[in-house]
Amino acid sequence: MPPTPKSLILNLLLAADGAPLSASDAVNSAQLFGVRENSVRVALVRLNAAGLIESAGRGAYRLGPQATTVAADVASWRHAEQRVCEWSGSWLMVSTSGLGRSDRSALRARERALALAGFQALSEGLHVRPDNLIGHAQAARVRLQQLGLETEAPVFVATDLDPELDQRARGLWSGAKLNQAYVRTRNKLESWLASIDRLDAETAARESYVLGNEAIRQIVFDPLLPAPLVDVEARRACVQTVMAFDAAGHRIWQQLLPSLRQPVTPPPATAPLTAKSKPSRAKG
Repeated sequence: MPPTPKSLILNLLLAADGAPLSASDAVNSAQLFGVRENSVRVALVRLNAAGLIESAGRGAYRLGPQATTVAADVASWRHAEQRVCEWSGSWLMVSTSGLGRSDRSALRARERALALAGFQALSEGLHVRPDNLIGHAQAARVRLQQLGLETEAPVFVATDLDPELDQRARGLWSGAKLNQAYVRTRNKLESWLASIDRLDAETAARESYVLGNEAIRQIVFDPLLPAPLVDVEARRACVQTVMAFDAAGHRIWQQLLPSLRQPVTPPPATAPLTAKSKPSRAKG
């Protein structure tokens, strides 16, 4: 499936690392995926109206105020392992039972925040994750609120769960599936990098976008579980491979788009910038 004009524009703006992106570059990149120029220009207008992008001069755009906070959080995926600490067996809890569900926008922001922070529902209105992140409840509270969780939601640490409840919490994630995904993604990206010299520029750009989108989504939404719930070393090796792939994709796209021909850091994924909590990512 080709990227949507909306996700493509947001990814390109992130790739520009604060520099303006021209509408012509957005149109030219979309053509690689068979996306029509009119669709791109309509998306630019709608993103601007939503505050996700803003004008940066005639025919140029940059990220808007509604996108910058979540974009900064998503961009930190390369450093996610630095947030991890030893796990004592305690759990971070978020109670949403006292929050309303009629405000759809607030509900989407809440669900996105909990998903990005690796929480799962232990019961109705109670979300949980291992307390293995530096800063514990205080840091989690700040991050969740920055991502859109209502300030009224209690965020706290729970210890000494009874054995049955503790076991149920541990079973909310499939460690085996996560481990398989780490290995599968690493092998796929390493295989593509080994064949890159055989691809023409446009094919390499398209494929790096699609593969990078999938890989960055996986890392952005990874719950950063501790051992023994997952193979931590397999996760770290996967992240290192994704970083190498991301840098290669960034170099490819720099050759195609003038807006990206400047010394910049590789771009992060963008999907969480949208109202939905399903990430997407363009290579840049």
